[in-house]
Formats: sequence, C-alpha cells, structure tokens
Amino acid sequence: MTIKQDTTANQTVKQIEILLVEDNEGDIGLVEEVFQEAKIMNNLNIAEDGEEAMLFLHKKGKFSNVPSPDIILLDLNLPGKDGREVLKEIKEDNELKRIPVVILTTSKAEEDILKSYNLHANSYITKPVDFDQFIRVIKSIENFWLDIVKLPSKGNGSFM
Repeated sequence: MTIKQDTTANQTVKQIEILLVEDNEGDIGLVEEVFQEAKIMNNLNIAEDGEEAMLFLHKKGKFSNVPSPDIILLDLNLPGKDGREVLKEIKEDNELKRIPVVILTTSKAEEDILKSYNLHANSYITKPVDFDQFIRVIKSIENFWLDIVKLPSKGNGSFM
C-alpha cells in the first residue's frame, strides 16, 4: 500500500491498489467516473479479461512492473477465461488467496452466487442498472473494503 500525505488536512492517507476485472467498456467508464466523482484516493488498474487479470496478478508480460492489488473487483462474465475460473485460480494460489475478491456482476443467478462463495469470494454484488444506485454501490464498496476493513499488509508474506 502506498501511503500519501494529504497536505490539505495534514492527514496520512493510504492509497489502495484496486484491480477491476471487467470487459464492458461502459462499466469500466462508470467505475472510473464514480471513483473520480467520489474523489476516491485509490489507484484503479484495469484488466479486460480473465487471462489479462492473471497476467497482471502474476506480473507477467506488460504487467511486470504493476503494483500488487489490495482488492479485486471481478466480473463473472468475461470472454475466454471467465470470472469463476479467475476466482478459483486466485483462491488456490498461496501468493494471491488473501487478496479480497468482490464479485461485481450483472448475474443474479443463485447458482453464480453459490458457486462464487464456494470458491471463496469475499462478497457478491449485483451491478445496479440505475446510475445513481451504481454510484451508491461503488461508494459502499469503497467505504466498507477500503475504510472499514483491515487489509493484510503486503510486507507480511500475504501478497506478492
């Protein structure tokens, strides 16, 4: 986690690294817009499919110098390697399994919810269609996962 000094309020602010795994450019734009509007002080990285997400997480290819994420926002319905496969790989990997994974998807199917939790997702959120509700959901994710929850330090062996 990068720590920044907020000179306006003279407070120390932790910058959280977020990996958004999403193939829909409209949804990516919405998340980016919500983060900008909410003035969320975190770094948002994007992977547009499951293969790219795993390359990012293992710091391979063009992702060799990326920061390790503190939290992953994962869509289930991705081209190629879908979100379920990505979630399974993350939670089976000793270097990645402690990174919280929030499923952020349009699927309301009970089988997807059950399978995600069986694969050790940390939470399951259905994307709202309404923009104002979408803003509230992203802000609630930010509030809960980035302000309230204590995330493991990357220096204690739990992250790459």
